[in-house]
Amino acid sequence: MTDKSIHLKIIAHENTVLESDIRELYVQTTGGRMGIMADHIPVVCALDIGVAKTKSDTETRQISVMGGILKFSDNNAVILTDNAELDCNIDVARARHARQRAEARLKAKDDNIDTVRAQIALSKAIARINAHEAKYD
Repeated sequence: MTDKSIHLKIIAHENTVLESDIRELYVQTTGGRMGIMADHIPVVCALDIGVAKTKSDTETRQISVMGGILKFSDNNAVILTDNAELDCNIDVARARHARQRAEARLKAKDDNIDTVRAQIALSKAIARINAHEAKYD
């Protein structure tokens, strides 16, 4: 690890999903994509459903994050979220099936369908697929 690193902790429902020292962190905020490196100014922001990407001296990881908040100060980053999954733990077949179901609900244009819920389900499925396939935007 280089002299300047970030200590990252991702917590979902009191379960630590990831705790690691990293060089770079990229997250999907509600205002767009943000990158953080050591000595970044302190920040607290709302996270959107998307893919967080971490880089260390030895590896790059993608984590699907289902919203939440990020707090960064003094080279310590904490992500609090309802759910997060490491790229290696994602059941991509299940995520693809969830994506197909959500897309079908949205295409049905049925008044009994909760459109917002279907859009959230679609966003979550896409985040899982992208994290698994090492894609992020």
